[in-house]
Amino acid sequence: MFGLKSVYFYLIACQITLIKFFKKIYFSSKNYNKSLESKTPQQVYYSPNPFLLSIINTYLGHSFKINDIDPNIFWLENKKKDAEQMHSFLWLSLIDRKTDHTKIKKIIYIWMLKNSKYKKKTWETSTLSSRIISWILNIDIIIKNSTFDFRKNFLNCLISQTNHLKRNIRFENNLNKKIEILTAIILTGLVFKEYEENFNIGIKELETLIKDFFDSDGFPLSRNPNDLIFFSKYLILCKELIRDSQKYVPEFLQDIIDKNLNCIHYIKTPDEQLPLFNGAFIVKLNQIQKYLDKFKPINKNNKLGGLYKIKYKNHFLLIDVEKPPKKKFSNSYQSGPLSFEYFLDGIKIITNSGFGSQISNKAEILSRLTACQSTLCINDTSITKFEKSEMINDVFGDSITDTFKSFEFFSKDENGLIGFSSSNNGYEKKFGCTHKREIYIDKVNNYLKGVDHIIKAKDGYPIRYAFRFHINPELSTVKTMSGNSALIQISKNKSLIFTVNDESLEIEKSIFFGEKKILDNTCITISGNLVNKNKTFNWEIKKNI
Repeated sequence: MFGLKSVYFYLIACQITLIKFFKKIYFSSKNYNKSLESKTPQQVYYSPNPFLLSIINTYLGHSFKINDIDPNIFWLENKKKDAEQMHSFLWLSLIDRKTDHTKIKKIIYIWMLKNSKYKKKTWETSTLSSRIISWILNIDIIIKNSTFDFRKNFLNCLISQTNHLKRNIRFENNLNKKIEILTAIILTGLVFKEYEENFNIGIKELETLIKDFFDSDGFPLSRNPNDLIFFSKYLILCKELIRDSQKYVPEFLQDIIDKNLNCIHYIKTPDEQLPLFNGAFIVKLNQIQKYLDKFKPINKNNKLGGLYKIKYKNHFLLIDVEKPPKKKFSNSYQSGPLSFEYFLDGIKIITNSGFGSQISNKAEILSRLTACQSTLCINDTSITKFEKSEMINDVFGDSITDTFKSFEFFSKDENGLIGFSSSNNGYEKKFGCTHKREIYIDKVNNYLKGVDHIIKAKDGYPIRYAFRFHINPELSTVKTMSGNSALIQISKNKSLIFTVNDESLEIEKSIFFGEKKILDNTCITISGNLVNKNKTFNWEIKKNI
């Protein structure tokens, strides 16, 4: 079945790759650039609040003052360094709007001389969408006191770029880029009376995108917490722009924003960050914090987006209890079913590796491995396989080729225990065994206890199992003399003790990918060999008194 799916995606990838090849040739032609020209807007219908750009602006590099820069050499100095961010113009949010507007006009004028026609690098989808949004959100100072020719050229350049996005949005498979495109198109429809149709087109496409990408709770079908934050920021920006222009905010838009904020409240960790599951890396929530502060979460249950939460007093856990996303949404999936993250007193103790996309392609590949998650790994293999076809990956991202089932999920809050149990069959086909994990907080004795089961469906196949518990890189871990426990040092006078019954454990070196560079950390590993029987592992994490 999965072979047929791979063939299907390969054929689609071939078709899209061929289309892209001919498009690149056509885009560089005079005819195409001529076709992007259309009516010049006569006036700006309304000037958006420029400070709304802070909702999406992730520009962190290039601390500079425009007054110290010569506009004539601005693009020469920034030809290679941070080129993508510079051409996005998101740095406009850093300028002094009272004094820098003259030089900004000169910088944009020089940019238009060289880039007003299609160029592959400067018209890359994300860069182009961000540029349109940045320009329009600062349009008041850009066109204020400008010459007639500059104003006309600037507006024409803006519309040509928007027309390019409109024509090619149906070919965009990256949904993160698609929400950027739609935000830019919607914004032009709000600001220019002549292009009000852009607003209607953008809103209609946005509603379709939301239906296709989110589940009924408002969690992305990619199951990636970072996608939840990324989309939330752009959806909030769209809402604020529509409201700022005194138009009616569509009901579907308000509804998905409320659901998104509820999901963020649900998965937000005690250190005000995201849990590191399925493509997530460390992201601060400050850009949308004021919207989170105003929102009153609705906690219907303890499971959202395939993540189950256990929260009791000073204990906080999130566990991945769901199967992988569909292939088309799996470009950031990490193969770690039943992996978990654990916080005590607001400090992360057990973590997953994080996603290495901010570091390098190699780091991203490594961070997808099951061994990088706090869960079971058998025979040093990952529980899911990833697509090897470069063509498919170029079109759809690094997607998965197989899947597994999660089953027998039960939550429990009785007899002094609060927690869950769940199973998956990810290793059944290849190694003849399933994994069941139980995690509970003992409310009476105030500690975390876990039970892992390896259940052999087929006898006679030897396996090498390894349970890994990755430790927060800010903490240190040492094995105790007993051989079956490890001391997790939190501070000088505070530590935890990890213990496994009737087993020995080891402290392994590991690496952490959650930030913008690789960090060293350790993991507690319980490993051994198993042939013809089931096996149960009992472990716990307690305060060291």
